[in-house]
Amino acid sequence: MKLPDYAKAIGISYTTAWRWWKTGKLPHPARQTESGLIIVDYSPQKPRSELKQNRVAIYSRVSSSENKENLNRQSLRLTEYAIANGYQIVRNVKEIGSGLNDNRKQLEALLQQDDYNILLIEHKDRLARFGTHYLDILLLRSGVKLEIVNLADNGRDELMQDLVAVVTSFAARLYGQRLGARKTERIIAELKNGESESN
Repeated sequence: MKLPDYAKAIGISYTTAWRWWKTGKLPHPARQTESGLIIVDYSPQKPRSELKQNRVAIYSRVSSSENKENLNRQSLRLTEYAIANGYQIVRNVKEIGSGLNDNRKQLEALLQQDDYNILLIEHKDRLARFGTHYLDILLLRSGVKLEIVNLADNGRDELMQDLVAVVTSFAARLYGQRLGARKTERIIAELKNGESESN
């Protein structure tokens, strides 16, 4: 298989595959022809009984665009992990957004797909800050195993960003509710005034 086709088959960029070839880190045997073409000895076809087994979707996330380099490194580590475990990578999703945000478009689109049976993440907080256990249960019901590579705690910086987001959200709700309560009180007062004037 040609190197560009190989890169596409395992879900990595051609540049990454080329770099792995140059540094001798390509996980499958490869050779270079006289014309310079790199051929990788890799066959993605599996027996029919294994067609959906070990099909992995990789999900990488960081909280802000300032961490985009970390997002790329996270995705690369997960790709290397998947290859080392013999997984067939069918999707590699990278997203920038808070772990508290329950409206992440790329994660939502990924969860609606049914062409994988393993969802691979680096840390559990990459999927969600809270409720990962419940997501795991729901994924299992649909035949998808959630595989978390690193169960250690993740960085404090992103946790602080999320804490600020939680406090801001609660403050906005609290002040919004007070404002809403005042509006309701004014409406009731106006209705009472209108009632007494009509009598």
